[in-house]
Amino acid sequence: MSKLASTVKALINAAHARPGPVPAPRHIEDIYKKIEREATAQKLGRPSWLALSTAATMTMNSPESMLVLFNSASASKPASERVAIAELMREVGLKCIGFNGVPRTINMLNAFRASLPESVVSSLNTTPSRLPTTTNVESINSRGRALWDSIYRPLERKLEHKLADAHPDLPVFIISSEYGALFSDPPRSSGANVGRITTSLVAVACLRAQQGVGPQVLSHVFGLRKAWDDGTWKSEPQAGEEEAVKWLVSDEGCTWVLEKVDEVVAALGGGQGSTFAPFKAKL
Repeated sequence: MSKLASTVKALINAAHARPGPVPAPRHIEDIYKKIEREATAQKLGRPSWLALSTAATMTMNSPESMLVLFNSASASKPASERVAIAELMREVGLKCIGFNGVPRTINMLNAFRASLPESVVSSLNTTPSRLPTTTNVESINSRGRALWDSIYRPLERKLEHKLADAHPDLPVFIISSEYGALFSDPPRSSGANVGRITTSLVAVACLRAQQGVGPQVLSHVFGLRKAWDDGTWKSEPQAGEEEAVKWLVSDEGCTWVLEKVDEVVAALGGGQGSTFAPFKAKL
């Protein structure tokens, strides 16, 4: 029973099941550079445009394109900056678990690390920072509650009750394990932080690229705006200057975010949409 029949293996790897990653199209670097140029023209910081492109690429399951993005973002940069870019990209990738699931993130982050230059890999942080213990679990829960409230206020309690109706542990897991342990930045002295504004951009990018989850896209677009309303955007000055963040949360800025994700999806999906989209197998 330890071996699978060739017919089962063939079915697992059948073309219609799309079992492998998406290759990088030839023009994907042009799209990444365009996103960077447009964001820089609006005075947005690197975390904003790099996280948007990274999250969309992670969702589309294209490790080759992740390397193209890294090379494009880090070209002509000093060694320490190249490491910082890789750290930010893999931290964004980790947060994608909450939107795309564990398997895709494992495959993408493993492939990303394997493709990086050894000089970068050898300098990456190796200290975990999210292990729950008896001394930090309350702070994890508090961070989760604060981020949840910031994104969903004034409907945060109503939404929590609605989730509990679906399953009593659903809001517990989401607020504590995702918003607390994953989406919010833990206290640490190394690695990269993905702050309040950038985390909302990751959410919007993943969900828009994933397709089929319009209500969640809407919620996180509002969540992006609420970072401005409640002032939590100030905790992440690297995201951009005040006028830049004000533009980002405007109708024009939100339109730009959605359209940039669509451009990445169109390029990586070959015009066929997201790799999360339903397919029709030929029987």
